[in-house]
Amino acid sequence: MAATGQLRDEGLEVDFHKLDVTSEMSINAIAGWLEGTCKRCDILVNNAGILADPRGSRLLDSRPATYRQTLDTNLFGPLLLSQALLPLMKKNRYGRIVNISSRQGQLSDMGAGTPAYRVSKTALNALTCILAAELKGSAILVNSMCPGWVRTDMGGTSAPRTVQQGADTAVWLATLPNDGPSGQFFIDRKPIAW
Repeated sequence: MAATGQLRDEGLEVDFHKLDVTSEMSINAIAGWLEGTCKRCDILVNNAGILADPRGSRLLDSRPATYRQTLDTNLFGPLLLSQALLPLMKKNRYGRIVNISSRQGQLSDMGAGTPAYRVSKTALNALTCILAAELKGSAILVNSMCPGWVRTDMGGTSAPRTVQQGADTAVWLATLPNDGPSGQFFIDRKPIAW
């Protein structure tokens, strides 16, 4: 809510609506509000994410409940939001979906540790590819991006990147021209391997 006030102080017209990405009811409510009030949704940035793995966790010691909790936010939230908001994008023949992923979800460089988080981000990358393929030929572009290790509540104060640095590629992807890339994975505006 503090960000809403700051943006309004800058003269911007901003509304705040709480969204729980693990609740279909909450997702349907925001989709209904957008359709009724704005009549469109041009950009969806799936930024909600959790790291529920205990410190030092390993696959062999992991618990199914940690995967369920992580997948609810990191995979099913973006899936349900995309399903709910794509009709508005299709209606207006325009859209950008940016899925905030992580290098920890790269199959090409998969390592150990944080197994539920890694699985969730790999699945999010698969969702990106499938959705981009299903929307090919439309003006709706879908991409994943890794913000890097960012100073946030999840990243902590030791992270080397600012929020602005982490958000740069997401903003770039959200504002791509119609002939921009789709179905790709980026960091610092450069494509990286899945």
